[in-house]
Amino acid sequence: MTALLSPAALQGAGPLARLMRQGGLHCVFQPLADLREGSVYAHEALIRGPQGSPLHTPDQLLACAARERILLDFELVCVFTALEQWGRQQAAGRLFVNISADALVHGVALVGAQRLGEVVRGFGLSARMVVLEITEHERVTDMPQLRQAIKAVHGCGARLALDDFGDGRSSLRLWSEVKPDFVKVDKYFIRDISDHPENLQMLQAIKGIADVFGTTLIAEGIETRDDLRALRDLDIPYGQGWLLGRPATAPRAAVDGPALDVLHDRRVAVLPHLGQTARPGILRSLLVVQAPTASPATSNDAVAAMFHEHTDLHALAVVDGTRPVALINRQQFMNHYATLYFREVHGRKSCLAFANHAPRVVELDCDVDQLVGILTSQDQRYLNDGYIVTDNGRYLGLGTGDQLVRAVTETRIEAARHANPLTFLPGNIPISLHMQRLLESGTEFVACYADLNNFKPFNDHYGYWRGDQMIRLVARLATAHCDARRDFVGHVGGDDFMLIFQSSNWLQRCKNIVDEFAREALTLFDEPARQAGGIRAEDRHGVQRFFPCTTLAIGAVRITPGRFRHAEEVANLAALAKREAKQTASGVVLHGGLTESSLGALAATRALQDVLAA
Repeated sequence: MTALLSPAALQGAGPLARLMRQGGLHCVFQPLADLREGSVYAHEALIRGPQGSPLHTPDQLLACAARERILLDFELVCVFTALEQWGRQQAAGRLFVNISADALVHGVALVGAQRLGEVVRGFGLSARMVVLEITEHERVTDMPQLRQAIKAVHGCGARLALDDFGDGRSSLRLWSEVKPDFVKVDKYFIRDISDHPENLQMLQAIKGIADVFGTTLIAEGIETRDDLRALRDLDIPYGQGWLLGRPATAPRAAVDGPALDVLHDRRVAVLPHLGQTARPGILRSLLVVQAPTASPATSNDAVAAMFHEHTDLHALAVVDGTRPVALINRQQFMNHYATLYFREVHGRKSCLAFANHAPRVVELDCDVDQLVGILTSQDQRYLNDGYIVTDNGRYLGLGTGDQLVRAVTETRIEAARHANPLTFLPGNIPISLHMQRLLESGTEFVACYADLNNFKPFNDHYGYWRGDQMIRLVARLATAHCDARRDFVGHVGGDDFMLIFQSSNWLQRCKNIVDEFAREALTLFDEPARQAGGIRAEDRHGVQRFFPCTTLAIGAVRITPGRFRHAEEVANLAALAKREAKQTASGVVLHGGLTESSLGALAATRALQDVLAA
């Protein structure tokens, strides 16, 4: 190794150069775990200086190497130190060793591409058990040379990893160029992933990229049980972090006990929910009217002629070059044009005098919230006149009010399937996805369907505002009495909720929800209703009768492994249990078994799903 060092490292008077010559560096080894098997898959070698010295940590060592201008020498010494100490351990499993792209190029050039395998074997190691982990302290300076160095690494049987992906330095281009066997996802996306839906979605996107490149992912920085459970359920194959095992001088035979408990526990993580956000570009799915335009110099007579020629045109945009400046409403303009002496006085004048100089202009890639602003505006001319559609500020066409209402409504309905707008709880799609994950994991769970008794009379009697308060009360109590790490609370719609339990004491939790709701719901009734125990209101047939105060009913069904294949089957059975619960005084019913009719319905559902799948 000494023969490969530069004069600056061999003769330098700096503290790091002296330390390197004296052999004062050593490695500690941190395990990488197989999150599917719960076993140790590999170790990463982490360089350290003398304990208690200013050069103990990697950051201090790297900073000193940069100051002494021996960074490439330092990195090569680190690699040789890791290989030598790991070979002395005679440990099983792969070894991950850090090296920058430039140091890799430099090292291959010094050792020689043909001798890489021989050098690794000289430490008593098999090259195929070594993974060179490329870190980016700086940008890659010579990509063609890096490609040649990578070819040499693969040629000797070693493998490659890309470190800290997503930390702001590593890039998709490097991923594409290096084509690593492994990519380590930066701890920024991993830490508290069980509480951050945005990071969860980012990790799912990275997972999609890994599938495209055929790369295996390793999650870094796993420190909590909840994060580990979420990563396991996301099918991230390998992980590293203090929860799995801290760095030590000797390799580990097994991951730490708390992590092992999580990996062997088949309960499924309740992944953080991110409702469908307003997506840009919804105007692209609408029909944009390719209408003719007027210019500021166009006369009123010419505008009238265009309206006569285009009988279905609701408005006309006034465009200066490519920029829209005004909008002329057909009905208002033609009413003016039909008045006495209008043509004689105004016919040859500019059309701008009878135009709306503040039209609603909407970019083609706007999101739905901008369109909602048109609907909720106090100036309802926007619905009558429609709006002008632009693409990068250039006039494109016109949109109509009825198209706008339809687009916003459809988008809101789709968004409600992801997150209920009243309670902000997960909607139908996340509910189905969570149940499907539970079914596929083979874990036992309890699916509960919750519904309010006598809610419609209450809603009709007191109004929608107080009805919404009651629905939010159900959401608040269900969320409070469920374990956020084990149990899932979803809002199907209206007064219907789904509670999916992995907690063993689910029955007591359900009873607590029902009992507490019965007490708190009374506060939403007025005093005479509380005294009478209910209200008089019309039933579904328009007949006045007495309805008891609103209560909550929960129907439950225990789902054992292998019983069902599809989430819809579970939801259908839970709905049957809910019907039973609404007819009992206790408010909570565990569906004991499948009735003949429910068996027939579920069999028909399965048959239809199989036909559609085929």
